[in-house]
Amino acid sequence: MSIFEGINVVSISVSDLDEARRFYRDTLELGDPIYDLPEANWIEFSGGSASGNISVTKATPGWAPNSGTTIVLNVADCNVVCAELRLRGVRCEDPVVFPGYVTFCSFYDPFGNLLQMCSPAPETQDSLQ
Repeated sequence: MSIFEGINVVSISVSDLDEARRFYRDTLELGDPIYDLPEANWIEFSGGSASGNISVTKATPGWAPNSGTTIVLNVADCNVVCAELRLRGVRCEDPVVFPGYVTFCSFYDPFGNLLQMCSPAPETQDSLQ
């Protein structure tokens, strides 16, 4: 039993809150922010479940894009969502499949922050036998 009850929010820094609001709300379709507090340099979006929201915060001087800790979003099909995001101008790497486990795809917000999406791996001939 854990003393923790889940993830409340994961935050990443951005250099422009207005551009971040548009990207996360419209391009990624996370919807209107749950909290939109520019005076606190904080905008929070639902992560699509009861816990695990995503916030963007105003970057401090000397900031560099996130490349270590990665926000990973669930999708039904990485290949389909990757193709759609590319049509929207989002830089996406090719999806990677770990047979029997997961398909994931790295992509980037307008500030260079690394994000990922994942979906179930497609069934393979080996797993059907």
